[in-house]
Amino acid sequence: MRASITVGGGARAILATGTSGDAMAQLVPGLAACGKFIVVGAPADPVQLNVLPLIFGGRSIYGSLTGTPIDSEDTLAFSVLQNIRPMIETFPLEKAADAYTRMMQGQARFRVVLVTKAGTAQKPTAK
Repeated sequence: MRASITVGGGARAILATGTSGDAMAQLVPGLAACGKFIVVGAPADPVQLNVLPLIFGGRSIYGSLTGTPIDSEDTLAFSVLQNIRPMIETFPLEKAADAYTRMMQGQARFRVVLVTKAGTAQKPTAK
């Protein structure tokens, strides 16, 4: 994954939302010079890093709470303006148990998203 991130000089920012410290640590070398690694997920295991890319590339690591609802709204609006899209792995809703197992084993690629047969949320039925 790191090779694809570094194409074009690396990422200016990486928002780390994962639950694996090892997976987060592997992303740091994908930062461009002066890039920012923003940690908002709380992994159970430590994030162990080689500090040389941080020092010699002027890279930074930040920790942040996810913020208020208006912060989330502003972030989503910014992502639309900049055409930023998430990197996800989708599973049909019927395979939710498999998706959960894959995620808990640290094998999921990016975020796991469950989709219905129609590809969207189902409308509630009238009672």
